[in-house]
Amino acid sequence: MQLKNYIPNLITLLNLFCGSFAAILAVNNLFVAATAFVFLGIFFDFFDGFFARKLNVQSALGVQLDSLADMVTSGLVPGIIMFKLLSLASEGPSLKFASWSTFMQWEDFEIVPLALLGLCITLASAYRLAKFNIDEDQQSYFKGLPTPANTLLIISLPLILEFQNSDAMNAIILNTWFLLAITFLSCFLLNSNIKLFALKFKNWSFKDNAMRYIFIVLCLVLLIVLQFAGIPLIILLYILLSLISKESL
Repeated sequence: MQLKNYIPNLITLLNLFCGSFAAILAVNNLFVAATAFVFLGIFFDFFDGFFARKLNVQSALGVQLDSLADMVTSGLVPGIIMFKLLSLASEGPSLKFASWSTFMQWEDFEIVPLALLGLCITLASAYRLAKFNIDEDQQSYFKGLPTPANTLLIISLPLILEFQNSDAMNAIILNTWFLLAITFLSCFLLNSNIKLFALKFKNWSFKDNAMRYIFIVLCLVLLIVLQFAGIPLIILLYILLSLISKESL
């Protein structure tokens, strides 16, 4: 087997490495560092498929490996981040565990029970990825919000808290009901039947890719004007443009 056959899978494994490290960082409340590695993982996630197509080395193994990597980077990590945000926002009672047994020790470990709902994002992501793997229709479009896009929505929240420094936005993001609404909306969008256009360019023609070019330009404008607060609006824009577009659907 030629060396080029291994290149896409190696890139996929880099995605998995970034996602695994991001999970460790998120568990330790290092949200900014975690999001940086999530961005890097999503970058690798885009290019593994790109190189697989360019090198003409697509394989069933690569498809499965890609989903497994996505499950960590775009499934586990956003679930952990939402769990942490709900823990910060919740004013409800926590559960504190003392030593439980010789096999499992819960020394001074506290959780907010309500925050466990944040992990529904991880469950919904797993279900979405499993459906995607057996759906032969999603070649030129996505059915439901792709896990990387959903992850960008979730990780934008701690970035807004850290860098926007707005009392109004902080109050909204650290509101338990808002976070629960985002959690359940996320789960719904991941597994909905809404058809969304894919950012795959078959050529560079504006006529054939008008919606994609318009979307990219508007994304840049939103990011420049609103910074990280523009990311949730970009996801909303992506859905709205897909609903009004008949391209590739």
